Amino acid sequence: MLKTLMRKRQDGFTLVELMIVVAIIGVLAALAIYGVSRYLKHAKTAEATRNLGSIETGSKNQFQQETDTSGIGTGPFVHRFCPDTTAPVPAAVPAAAKIKALATDWNQPAWQCLKFSINEPQFYQYSYVGNIATTGTAALYTATANGDLDGNGTLSTFQLTGAGSLTGDAQRQALKITNEDE
Repeated sequence: MLKTLMRKRQDGFTLVELMIVVAIIGVLAALAIYGVSRYLKHAKTAEATRNLGSIETGSKNQFQQETDTSGIGTGPFVHRFCPDTTAPVPAAVPAAAKIKALATDWNQPAWQCLKFSINEPQFYQYSYVGNIATTGTAALYTATANGDLDGNGTLSTFQLTGAGSLTGDAQRQALKITNEDE
């Protein structure tokens, strides 16, 4: 009889042992899904920060040049950021998918002044506002990236602001992020 009990016990796993293994696999799967989803969201937001950095570089380069406001080379010479965009690119905020802006969308004077365009599909819509430094007032610029990463109607917004002084120095003021992982 003892041999019969020993043989049955050696034939397989108990139900409790199997349930413990299934529970461990479930916990590991949940952790993996959470980690992958966080990674994917951060990969999407990296596009916005990278492109706003490129816009910032173009904006600073433009501001450091003196611009002749007379148009004939007699001055006055001022430091100015690039002009405002006439329309954001692409025209609509991408919803839960990348869209490719038309090459003609980047032909606006602002984007050409910034030497900025995107040739591949993107998760974000970009816009830019810049102005001129006047007596006693610093010039300012704002570059914005808006995206709807999961298609629920809530925007993920990255807004980079900077200022330029009358002496031609331009510096980043702030990068404001709203609903980064919306």
